[in-house]
Amino acid sequence: MRRSLVRGMASGAAAGALWGTVFLVPAVLNGFSPFELSIGRYVAYGLVSAVVLGVNARPLMRRLDRSAWWGLVWLSLSGNLVYYLLLAFAVQSAGGAATSLIVGLVPVVVAVVARHDADAIPMRRLAPALALSVTGVALIAYSALSSQTTQVAPWPTRLLGLVCAVGALLSWSAYSIGNARWLTRRHDLGSHEWSLLTGLMTAALSLLLVPVALAVGTPAHDLEQWWLFVGMSMGVALFASVLGNAFWNRASRLLPLSLSGQMIVFETLAALLYSFLWHRRWPDALEWAAIALLVAGIVQCARVHRGALPQTQPGNNADNRS
Repeated sequence: MRRSLVRGMASGAAAGALWGTVFLVPAVLNGFSPFELSIGRYVAYGLVSAVVLGVNARPLMRRLDRSAWWGLVWLSLSGNLVYYLLLAFAVQSAGGAATSLIVGLVPVVVAVVARHDADAIPMRRLAPALALSVTGVALIAYSALSSQTTQVAPWPTRLLGLVCAVGALLSWSAYSIGNARWLTRRHDLGSHEWSLLTGLMTAALSLLLVPVALAVGTPAHDLEQWWLFVGMSMGVALFASVLGNAFWNRASRLLPLSLSGQMIVFETLAALLYSFLWHRRWPDALEWAAIALLVAGIVQCARVHRGALPQTQPGNNADNRS
């Protein structure tokens, strides 16, 4: 397997492991509204980004034209603010397992959308890998929804949560595709720099949610709960947003879009793992089978790309600064 493919897949797996934590936070902080969770996470993301960029922030911003700024606005909304709002609503209404399963279909959506790209693999060759992934997600969905230990919310609330999960799926799919294409246009910017600029933009946009959060209102929280909120917001900002996005941007530059989309399955696996740890149980036989199918789908997709990619790919060495 070519070195760029290995590095790209490792980066995608690392991003998924870090991103999986975002499915756990709304469950742990279930007394806070999705608006508060989004504001906390992304203000912290912006602060961390500003500290990391330091004195390089202004020179970096001066290199952006108007179209790049609008690109950052759109990516910050679709991949961060709108996505996390919908995800937090879904986790708190329909449960983390069901939400992670629906969002886990992102690779299927991305592969289908990317089928017309110049470096895309024909769908007939990707079909076995996609079938394995979809079957794995279906098995986990069946296991999660049929579990007698799952606390079922009233059906209108659960239905709203599932609709929000589908919205999160579409929002993240749009971000995944758009972000990969922006990175191919801006070889003058490192993927880590692009991630930090996205953090600054997302933090600015998240402040617009403050009046909404105040209007919606939530139960009062004690000091211990606020400290937990601040700590988890900073942790998710650093590990999921800064480091996770940096790994993802690197994967997006090293891998063709149809393969980078498949890497999001690692987020689903990580989210399930953290859910099992949180609930202090092992996966059952059906869940083990589903996980095996998801991993098999990734391996099969990588094999298809290994035989189809040329010896050199445009953009593979575009990012040496992330």
